[in-house]
Amino acid sequence: MSDHDLSEAIEERFQVLESKAVHTSYTVDELNSVVIRQQEQIDALIAEVTNLREVVMTGGDRTIDAGEEPPPPHY
Repeated sequence: MSDHDLSEAIEERFQVLESKAVHTSYTVDELNSVVIRQQEQIDALIAEVTNLREVVMTGGDRTIDAGEEPPPPHY
């Protein structure tokens, strides 16, 4: 194998590695966005559970009046 062939092989491998690095970076950014969104959802759910726990602990004083809601379509 000549020096020229070796240089071309190394250049080709470098380009493949560079392409994989760019793809990996993009994937990491996408996964980071998903994790951030999921954490926001978890925080919202924790707040909702905390509020529901408070309602249960206070005896459920905060209830919905069934008269305010229309009956379901199957009635």
